[in-house]
Amino acid sequence: MFADPVEQELFNEISQIPCLDCHTHIDPLRPTASTLDDLLGYHYFTELAHAVGMPAWLARVASQECTRAVLAHFRRFDNHVAAGWLIELLRLWFDWDGEDVSERDAEQLWALAETRLKRPDWAEHVWQRTRLRCLFLTNDFDDSLQGFDNARYVPCLRTDELVFRLEDRSVRERLYRASGVAVADLSTFRQAMHALCARFVERGAKACAVSLPPDFVPVQPENMGSLGTPGERLWLIAETCRTFQVPFDLMLGVYRRVYAHGVPQGMDLFDQRVSLYAYAPLFNAFPEVSFCVSILSSSLNQELTSYAWIFPNVYACGHWWYSNVPASIENDLRLRLQAAPRHKIIGYYSDAYKLEFILPKFNMYRRVLARVLAQDFVRGRHWTTSRTLALARDLLWNNPQRLFALDKCGTG
Repeated sequence: MFADPVEQELFNEISQIPCLDCHTHIDPLRPTASTLDDLLGYHYFTELAHAVGMPAWLARVASQECTRAVLAHFRRFDNHVAAGWLIELLRLWFDWDGEDVSERDAEQLWALAETRLKRPDWAEHVWQRTRLRCLFLTNDFDDSLQGFDNARYVPCLRTDELVFRLEDRSVRERLYRASGVAVADLSTFRQAMHALCARFVERGAKACAVSLPPDFVPVQPENMGSLGTPGERLWLIAETCRTFQVPFDLMLGVYRRVYAHGVPQGMDLFDQRVSLYAYAPLFNAFPEVSFCVSILSSSLNQELTSYAWIFPNVYACGHWWYSNVPASIENDLRLRLQAAPRHKIIGYYSDAYKLEFILPKFNMYRRVLARVLAQDFVRGRHWTTSRTLALARDLLWNNPQRLFALDKCGTG
């Protein structure tokens, strides 16, 4: 795999570090795919196929028709890193031995998927082969949080609707049912957040999370008698995180529905005009809250790295979405390793929707990490292999386990 034996050795050893995935969209009640369409219908594939000619409506059809359409357009985006995830996924889980795929392979792949995915032990097989110890969910504020092992599938309270849609009556009604508090202003919103977070923490939640647009500004509330602004509501969520001692994941820079005619989940893009300076008052006001910050653009990486350098409560977290490609990861990772404390870096998360995607995505990151560590630390700083691997272990295991207090998350 590697021409460089040092990189190969590092990759082999890094691959033995158990997998702790601190941001996914896995459904714990249906964690693995049930058909091939659950895999090829992943939004990366449908949006890429749409970008090169596939009609958008096909992405909304959960059937062999969508699968066949994605495969028919595969050669037009087979250079993309996501195409590499797909080929590795097929090799890992279906023993596929081809170099690529096309529409001609649809029937064979569908039959393979039907055989493998129907195995009663399939989810456990994928879990064990991936070396998973635990993963974080993305939970709506009114999720029941029932029916799954919360030591494996760790709840995470996603707060986007509470920040941006609290004016909607339907959201407030759901919030009332979930918290028992009728929200009419920021004072009652604070009470509702306390009740919500108490329930989530009782069910094993280890973090809150939110995705934010480039022009967002957190604001300390002044008038608690109104519903306030999104910036004020986020401030109160940070206050709740402080009360319950859970980290707050901030995913910065996304604009929703930039391309209104896109496929589902393929409409959002980023804007480089975002600065962490807008968040400095929040970081200063809540030194007890750990803020795990993810970014969409490498143009923000130096700023994030510098904030992790200076602020004890700011962490550089993963390589999110449009930054989740090897070229961006390598540049961003190299800077973080050179300019942020090693204990302030959360190496990677998959953002996966099905368990089958986690191993191919983590392997992509491990290859980049092995290359950067070999070049910059083994050769560049003459570190021993064991010392270098300890750094990799911090990024992938020790740091997230310590930060999120994952005492039940297996052992490293």
